Amino acid sequence: MSATVLFMSMSLDGFITGPDDGPGNGLGDGGHRLHAWLADGGEDPASYRPADASGAVFDELMATGAVVVGRRTFEIAGSWNGDHHDDVPIFVLTRRPEGARAWPNVTYVTDVAEAMARAKEAAGGRDVLVHGARTAQLALAAGALDELEIHQVPVLLGEGRRLFEGLGREHIELELARVIDAPGVTHLRYRVRPV
Repeated sequence: MSATVLFMSMSLDGFITGPDDGPGNGLGDGGHRLHAWLADGGEDPASYRPADASGAVFDELMATGAVVVGRRTFEIAGSWNGDHHDDVPIFVLTRRPEGARAWPNVTYVTDVAEAMARAKEAAGGRDVLVHGARTAQLALAAGALDELEIHQVPVLLGEGRRLFEGLGREHIELELARVIDAPGVTHLRYRVRPV
């Protein structure tokens, strides 16, 4: 059965970008360190596969059958030219679907629970890759995020965009499912425990 899984690199102090992230500076100032665990690839997403223990985690990411992403993240990433990997369907969570650029594999959705459900259906039994801090927060609040794969990087960025900022007072319980130590990163896989 398909699961919705947030894949996110994060500093030890909880940041997923450095300061001043935006178009042309997607990871913010100094945020490139968060992706140093990936291979120095070219245009093909598969070329970023690390040769060490991180390779298995990367393979899981690339085996996902659909993507859910927030519009801000989608646009900062240059919309991945309409193809995240292997022509999988991309569901973009947005408040303003009107006027959005049309891509063959991209569907704009205004509700996070609907985006997750449609992505699971489209994924054909494979997992759904979730991108974006706000999308993750909304999905957690809606009970629509199944797992978190946090790539914990041993760096303190001090400022930038935090992954779990503004979650509110609701307690969300996680269960540690797996730990993979690799050069420059520890991959922590958590299951979201039902309330």
